[in-house]
Amino acid sequence: MPLVVFCGLPYSGKSRRAEELRVALAAEGRGVYVVDDAAVLGAEDPTVYGDSAREKALRGALRASVERHLSRHDVVILDSLNYIKGFRYELYCLARAARTPLCLVYCVRPGGPSAGPQVAGANDKPGLNVSVSWQPRAEKDGGPLAAGSSVLRELHTAGTVVNGSAQADVPKELELEETGAAESPALVTPESEKSAKHVSSAFYPPELLEALTLRFEAPDSRNRWDRPLFTLLGLEEPLPLAEIRSALFENRAPPPHQSTQSQPLASGSFLHQLDQVTSQVLAGLMEAQKSAVPGDLLMLPGTTEHLRFTRPFTMAELSRLRRQFISYTKMHPNNENLPQLANMFLQYLSQSLH
Repeated sequence: MPLVVFCGLPYSGKSRRAEELRVALAAEGRGVYVVDDAAVLGAEDPTVYGDSAREKALRGALRASVERHLSRHDVVILDSLNYIKGFRYELYCLARAARTPLCLVYCVRPGGPSAGPQVAGANDKPGLNVSVSWQPRAEKDGGPLAAGSSVLRELHTAGTVVNGSAQADVPKELELEETGAAESPALVTPESEKSAKHVSSAFYPPELLEALTLRFEAPDSRNRWDRPLFTLLGLEEPLPLAEIRSALFENRAPPPHQSTQSQPLASGSFLHQLDQVTSQVLAGLMEAQKSAVPGDLLMLPGTTEHLRFTRPFTMAELSRLRRQFISYTKMHPNNENLPQLANMFLQYLSQSLH
């Protein structure tokens, strides 16, 4: 069944869109598999994208998981950054080998590709440049605190928005008191709390976001591995479910490469018969042209068609054409063509000599 590849930078809403698509397809009774970084690593770890060796291993694990789940009965959704053009081409090759359609969903954040999470109501004050990051305070040994512990809230600008109003002179670091997990501040809007567990909560440092922005290779619908392409700007734009369904279940799968297809079965005497038939045709042509004049139709042994004689042919010229025909025919052996080999060779001579 089809493959859906999500692409985009962190904080662009990929995970939420993937969950929205999963719910819509599951409601139709379709089997859906979601492959993401957390499913491969056990827990989402943004630091993987800061280490080229670990990131390469992650891409290999994602590709293997997608290949393992691709089948004719289930939809596979790959929820990851997928920002490398070559990796998207590898996924295209997997879908083509499995003879299943695929589509690409490109999620773009309207506030900028390298911006962090937005604060509700911050866009109402265009004069304020607000960037809020949430990260658990580390313990002495560098490990994260457990749920219900105090959370460090870093404010990168002096001005922020609290309850819809601008306030200045806010301390740069505010440490919240220890509270229970139920009293912890929510990082999602109320209307999306139901799917909060499916939304990425990993913290990407600003320098890593900037590096990912510089390395990002945006999809291009002119590339066959990026088609069909659906671009979503922000979370306000509705998911084009009808178009995605059409691309997944009505489009034909990408045609496989001829080099990856199994060659048709050929008898062990195919090459011997090919050599014998072409030799007989050449011998008959050399004998027939001795008494022929330009304009005559020559009837050669083993053929049901005629060859129009226009000029005398040399044996070297005919032998070169015979070698070319044999080389081409060996690439496509087929027992069904044995009775027609003489006529096929005659047609090849007719097109090459005139």
